[in-house]
Amino acid sequence: MLNGNPANALHYLTRGAGLLVRPGLKRFVLVPLLVNLVLFVVATIALIHVYRDLLTQLVEWMPEWLAFVAWILWLLFAFLLLVVYGYTFNIITNLVAAPFYGILAEKIEQELTGKEPKPESLSALIPRTLARELTKLWYFVSRGFLVLLVLVVLWFIPVVNLASALISVLWAAWCMSVQYIDYPADNHQLEFREMRRRLNTESLTSYTFGGLVMAGSMIPLVNIFMMPIAVAGATIYWVEELSIKELSTKKT
Repeated sequence: MLNGNPANALHYLTRGAGLLVRPGLKRFVLVPLLVNLVLFVVATIALIHVYRDLLTQLVEWMPEWLAFVAWILWLLFAFLLLVVYGYTFNIITNLVAAPFYGILAEKIEQELTGKEPKPESLSALIPRTLARELTKLWYFVSRGFLVLLVLVVLWFIPVVNLASALISVLWAAWCMSVQYIDYPADNHQLEFREMRRRLNTESLTSYTFGGLVMAGSMIPLVNIFMMPIAVAGATIYWVEELSIKELSTKKT
């Protein structure tokens, strides 16, 4: 049974964007934005070169009688590269800026609840958050490989292969949801498996949240601001829905 509300996901992201401009929180957004800006320049330049080279090779390889479909392939390559671009940009940026996003999530939760978090030194925070990012990266790579195998098998089955696009989108959305909800969850040192279980109990909200983040990450310039907004939105989602599940679990 599917639970959750897709409208909640959009609500959390828009509220998160509003929180980031508050005077007490803006300074915690500055460093992640600078990291995003540097990586954006590098990733975008790489994207342009890769796209240009691939398109040139495709045109040279294509027989003349298929030249009329070149524009269709141009659009297809553009879309696929944007998906890869958005996904890669997210993974690299989050790996580099993980400690800063953890702090940002902590300060946003404090703003929402009025509760002071347990003190933690940077010498303890940085290695813990980086270790958690590597745990997530392994999860994405290992599960992603299995998803890829399923997609390859489906590709050779007529009609059924149309489902491969849907599976790709759902997997990308789930990854984005896991990526950002984990920041507030990790601040409470919630086990990674338990965090994923809670996300799955509100599947419609979680998949929509991740899908919106993924869509924003695919758009150059927008992706610079999308990640701090995603952290803020995910923290609201955690405070208002997912953290409450710990209480309900203890009562049963």
